[in-house]
Amino acid sequence: MKDISQLINELANSVVTIEFEKIDTKEIRIMPCTNNVQIANTHVTISSQSATNDTIVAYALDKKAWRDVRVSTIKDWYEGYPKET
Repeated sequence: MKDISQLINELANSVVTIEFEKIDTKEIRIMPCTNNVQIANTHVTISSQSATNDTIVAYALDKKAWRDVRVSTIKDWYEGYPKET
């Protein structure tokens, strides 16, 4: 898996797509998200996150809501919006 510290840094600056397994259904969720207040168009800020935490918090652009993702469920992440299949 890619470095979680790098993921946290990218979330602060741009749009990132996180692919993770949902806890309840085991379904793979592909979530475009950010923690950049200008991109999210929100006044709520995430002051700090650590790569050692069990979860990370990100603003889901498709749901227009804050979500937390368990690090252990992340399958992949990449900068930008979801890739077309």
